[in-house]
Amino acid sequence: MLHIVLFEPEIPENVGNIIRTCYAFNCKLHLIRPYGFFLNDKRIKRSSVNFLNKMKIMEYDQYQEFIDTNKISNESIIYYITRYGKYNTSKIKYNFECDNYLIFGKESTGIDKNILKANIERTIRIPISKNVRALNLSNCVAMLSFDFVRQNNFKDLENKDPFKKNWI
Repeated sequence: MLHIVLFEPEIPENVGNIIRTCYAFNCKLHLIRPYGFFLNDKRIKRSSVNFLNKMKIMEYDQYQEFIDTNKISNESIIYYITRYGKYNTSKIKYNFECDNYLIFGKESTGIDKNILKANIERTIRIPISKNVRALNLSNCVAMLSFDFVRQNNFKDLENKDPFKKNWI
């Protein structure tokens, strides 16, 4: 399973879009406080297209609580997504026999620099043009979630050929 972890997210619309992406790709969502909003914010409900009520979202008061609760160890498949990443996304090798975690930072400053330093060999960046400082958080989650399901041959997702139906 793919676990999406948001470290101190700030923008409710991003979180709503990420909820919808997680629901679509059967990902589990983890949120690490503090947030820049309340989870019952109407902007989250609107952007999640009401999937907020269908998702079981795991919440934590701090990063260490997330690590301890999920028994994250050196053997865990965990990547920290940051513009400062040591490796690009081609380095990600998912293990479909166990849980995989992708941690994304808050929109304004990303993941705490001390956490990144302690996990430098697990830091990943999405290659982009030098003309852009960063991509939208929900877009990054969507890209890497899609890559996970693609690498797993879209297992457990609807993968029908629309042209086999008489849709015209």
